[in-house]
Amino acid sequence: MIDIRIQSNEFDFSQEVKNFQNNKIDGAVVCFLGSVRDLEPKETLEKLEIEYYPKMAKKVLKETAKKAFKKWSLSQCLIIHRFGELEVNEPIVLVITQTKHRKDAFKANEYIIDFLKINAPFWKKEHSPKGAKWVKQNRRDLEINF
Repeated sequence: MIDIRIQSNEFDFSQEVKNFQNNKIDGAVVCFLGSVRDLEPKETLEKLEIEYYPKMAKKVLKETAKKAFKKWSLSQCLIIHRFGELEVNEPIVLVITQTKHRKDAFKANEYIIDFLKINAPFWKKEHSPKGAKWVKQNRRDLEINF
């Protein structure tokens, strides 16, 4: 099972893990939670604005999960990515992977979050007392053919 969600509303980490565990557990479940971090000590982040390309974002997330599913024999995968205006410490992304063996669950989870960080069509704008600026994204060539 692959579950992909792109949403503006905040998700509840513990509830998502609980929902995930309601399905059959194969042995290893790995969770990655990415949250908005402050800019300190240089300056203070007032908010983080995340925009995305709707027609491509869900497709990129799903294809990334499919590739991880095959390579590491996942039995389940959940990816939630938020957009809109977020405050410091709010969750941005959640990736949960499940497989029979912990090493595969860790590798799949790391692959998914690393790929999304570089290649998913999401853009971040940091707002601080000094003004707003887009966060530079070091994109790599996509490893997935669409």
